[in-house]
Amino acid sequence: MPTLDAKPEPIEVDFKSSAVVVVDMQNAFATKGGMLDLAGVDTSGAARVVSAIRLLLDAARHAGMCVAYLQMAYKPDLSNAGGPGSPNPRKELAMCMMGRHAEWKGKLLTEGTWDCAIVDELAPAAGDLVIVKTRYSGFAGTPLDAQLRARGIRHLFFTGIATNVCVESTLRDAYFLEYWPVLVGDCTMQAGPPNLQEATMYNVESFFGWTCTSQALLAPLRGLGK
Repeated sequence: MPTLDAKPEPIEVDFKSSAVVVVDMQNAFATKGGMLDLAGVDTSGAARVVSAIRLLLDAARHAGMCVAYLQMAYKPDLSNAGGPGSPNPRKELAMCMMGRHAEWKGKLLTEGTWDCAIVDELAPAAGDLVIVKTRYSGFAGTPLDAQLRARGIRHLFFTGIATNVCVESTLRDAYFLEYWPVLVGDCTMQAGPPNLQEATMYNVESFFGWTCTSQALLAPLRGLGK
């Protein structure tokens, strides 16, 4: 198997049993006027992340790798958002914002809205896996694990926004489910100050998996695609 230049040490990867996971690359998180921007979070780095992910996805698809999208989406009546007995409405940003601002209700991370849609530059291709989720982790209450196992996937390369919330939550669950998780650092962006990105990178390298750059991953992928 090819050896990937990763941290804290190189790792052997079977790319035939690998998938790129694209976490929440939606207008809400990556576009001016989306939920994060409305909340006052700095999203100026999102365009760079979108470009880096696009290059990676082009190479991954050309190499025949699985691509799995995660998309955060609530029903308009919020029936899948958690009721009074759930902490989700008290902590999840879209839920909090819609609760405080009546004019945003049904417009943030809601099925069928612009805010919820995956950014145009990263639109899923035919054959890509798209998993809708209602919690930070892509494995919570979704068929993601079953779909990956059905495809024989063992290595997961994580991209997306936000590194310190949905990306890290899904990566941790992947580790607990015996996948081999790799965070592609420059294909992710945190929600909040830069030290949050650094904290997740540290957590992954120390306890939950590996990190690499998109350039380290592109080299072997482009070799497979020849």
